Amino acid sequence: MHNHSDTLITLLETSLIHEIHIAKTLLATYDIPSYIFDENLTTIGIPVLEGYKLKVNELDFENAKQILATTKHNN
Repeated sequence: MHNHSDTLITLLETSLIHEIHIAKTLLATYDIPSYIFDENLTTIGIPVLEGYKLKVNELDFENAKQILATTKHNN
């Protein structure tokens, strides 16, 4: 049986858009698709609400979280 989920979960939330793009690029190297939310909701370059969000499929969430944590500790 094939497991499939269309549910997206927020993996990273920050007011710094470059952090979102770095994480998205890193996940792509592991073939994990990710999606940026609220990228266009800004007021004079400042994110509205809580900031930008990077979301992944719930089936990729734990693996993606581990990849970002491992990379953060190695830098």
